[in-house]
Amino acid sequence: MKESIKKNLPLSVAILPLVFLVTLLSFNLYANVFIYDADPLAGSSQFILILSGAFATMIGMRYNVSYKEVINSISNSIKSITPALIILLWVGALAGTWMISGIIPSMVYYGLKLLDPNIFLPACIVICSIISIATGSSWTTSATVGIALVGIGKALGIPAGMVGGAVIAGAYFGDKLSPLSDTTNLAAAVTKVDLFKHIRYLTYTTVPSISITLIVFIILGILQSSDGVTDNSFLIDTIYNTFNISLILFIVPIIVIIMIVKKTPPIRALTIGTLLGALFAVIFQPQIILELSNSSNMTIIGSYKVLVDTITGSVSIPTDSEILNDLFSTGGMIGMLNTIFLVMATMMFGGAMDAIGSIKTISRALLNWADSVFKLFASTVASCLALNLTASDQYLTIVVSGKMFDKAYKDKNLAPENLSRTLEDSATVTSALIPWNSCGAYHSSVLGVGVGEYFIYAIFNWISPFMTLIYAGLRIKIRTLTDKN
Repeated sequence: MKESIKKNLPLSVAILPLVFLVTLLSFNLYANVFIYDADPLAGSSQFILILSGAFATMIGMRYNVSYKEVINSISNSIKSITPALIILLWVGALAGTWMISGIIPSMVYYGLKLLDPNIFLPACIVICSIISIATGSSWTTSATVGIALVGIGKALGIPAGMVGGAVIAGAYFGDKLSPLSDTTNLAAAVTKVDLFKHIRYLTYTTVPSISITLIVFIILGILQSSDGVTDNSFLIDTIYNTFNISLILFIVPIIVIIMIVKKTPPIRALTIGTLLGALFAVIFQPQIILELSNSSNMTIIGSYKVLVDTITGSVSIPTDSEILNDLFSTGGMIGMLNTIFLVMATMMFGGAMDAIGSIKTISRALLNWADSVFKLFASTVASCLALNLTASDQYLTIVVSGKMFDKAYKDKNLAPENLSRTLEDSATVTSALIPWNSCGAYHSSVLGVGVGEYFIYAIFNWISPFMTLIYAGLRIKIRTLTDKN
């Protein structure tokens, strides 16, 4: 009887938890922007997801779905993402050891060395791409090197919107492809796709999008005339004086990349990358370890404490530059806990929706309209854009859309990496193009450039959804479950 009722849950009832969720998120956005300054990952959004799950549970009880059945569904939902949660912890650990070992500072150092007045605009994209891949954060990239690049661009007489667009494009290119990125891990976790498989599948649409963006900015750079001089020597000298910079440090990321190519399990690759980063920190950056341990002599106990603190908690490496102080700070495993909280809260909401039959009803309605592969991809993109406009947070857009479309893709015999890629191509990148979205508000604030100014120049961000639709329409790299088996 219960199963029959769940199958026939009316669409008007099935969407009520989503309406409830979006309504509360909209109010939460208003509170964040106009009442208090809050991080979108700080906890309020997670509470709203849990509350929405409780609302869905009450609807289920009205339709004779037992509380125990809902709890079992939530339990299975959270259990399915356990490997992803472990990966997120190791991502925080790896970011920490790669920072104090000088690996990430070396990437930033050589990225800034690429800056040349004659190719300033495309160089902005390259530099921000390198730093964003190294840090896994578009926000950190904008708030550090992005600010410096906008300042240099103004000195050169280049429109701030143009430089801002280049910064945003490069920052989100790295954010999409970095295994350290929270959105990349989130999209893979929600759709239950292996992290590195997700990244490999992303390259099919991401590389053409960034290539087109680079070509356009090369042309824009040629059309720009400037008598200014790009002076980033202070940042370069500060990094060089703080860390022992060496190309040898790139051995560690190369090893990790090789493991990724050889399809090594993500947890194993991240563990090895973290431990190698710790080893290289002791070998190449003893002065950093001494400074962080407040000691004048290298000791086993002192080094061990610094490395463990870096892996598990937050560490800041002081420099003579305020910009670099922000960049050279990591949160370790503890820094990933809010993201893990968000993932678990989303799985609670999704598990409740699944238990009462809402997801099945919504999926059936979507499939009735999306009678082709292209329409299914188009509805996914449209959903992501709508949620970015209403929920105003890329994390929630990824997890809600991912959970909502999961069954629809399976019913169309499509491998889950199609969904994970589409989520990133539409949810992650377009968030920076919406002024009231947390990402758009953040980037425009830290860069001092309005979304309206950089929108047209953030070519990578608005071309990505079109690219994923072109691939869907032409059936390029659209993997089926039959192919997978």
